[in-house]
This record gives sequence, C-alpha cells and structure tokens, in this order.
Amino acid sequence: MKQYVLVAFLVISTTISSQYVDRSFFKAGIHVGVPVGDAADLANVGFGLDLYQHWGISKKFDLGLATGVQYYFGLDSTIDIGPEAITVRGEDTIYAPLAAFFRFYPSKSINLGGDIGYAIGFNDFTDGGFYYRPTLSFDLSPGSALNFSYAAIEGENATWSTITGGVIFRF
Repeated sequence: MKQYVLVAFLVISTTISSQYVDRSFFKAGIHVGVPVGDAADLANVGFGLDLYQHWGISKKFDLGLATGVQYYFGLDSTIDIGPEAITVRGEDTIYAPLAAFFRFYPSKSINLGGDIGYAIGFNDFTDGGFYYRPTLSFDLSPGSALNFSYAAIEGENATWSTITGGVIFRF
C-alpha cells in the first residue's frame, strides 16, 4: 500500500511540476484613453501608467497583480449669464486601480485577459469603485507589446468608462 501511495505522489508531483512555467516578470507601460458613456460628459482624453507583475501558472495562463494611475483632463463648460459668458474649468479625474489579473495566450504573440479589483478615486467628486478591464495585447517584440482595453469603474452614482490603447514593456 505504501508503494502505491508513493508512486501516486511521484506521478502527481511530476505532472504538476511539468505544467509549471517559470515565466515571472514585471511589465510597465503607458496608455492613452478616451472616455465613453457618462465619462465623456466630464472629460475628453486622458493618459495612464500601467504596472503589472506576472506569474506563469502554465504555458497558456498567467496570473498577477496590477496597479497604476489613470489621469483624465476635465472638460471646460461655458455658462451664459446675461450678456456675459463664463467659462468654468472642469475638474480633472484621477484613479489608481488595485487589481488581480489573468492572461490567456492563444498564440505566441497574442494574449487576452482581464483585470478585476478596486479603483481609488483621488478627487472630491470621484468615488472609488469596482474596477474591471478586459484587454487584448499583440507582441511587437519579446520585450514590448501593443495593449488595447476597455476599462470601467463602477461607483455608487455612475460608471467611469474608457477605451484605451498603449504600449507596454517587459522587464
């Protein structure tokens, strides 16, 4: 009986270790974003910094942690009061997401995935909220990739949504 348990243990541990891929790495990148939906009424363009720590769990999947900052420029609005027009500067919007992510590699140069977590708002009028960001990435070289995503932050009163495109670098 002890031999069967030992053989089963060796087969299971060999199978698990053969699936593991040491693909741990750090990525950092920049992106440009265009607000959509409710957010388009408050901002017109923004940019961000993305930071990722990947851990390969198999040849086709990575898990990891993501953070960064998203900065969107507020829209100015004009108010007509009698003969005078007053321009009011829109407040900029800043979020910092804290998320976990997964990536799936259907081919060597393409990956699909998503970030899920919480985004912290850094303005008086921006609350933090549930953060999700589906992504699609195309490798340019072994050290860089084009990254496209839809990002959304669901607050209590509104959802801040953006479409982003950027470049990311592997370290």
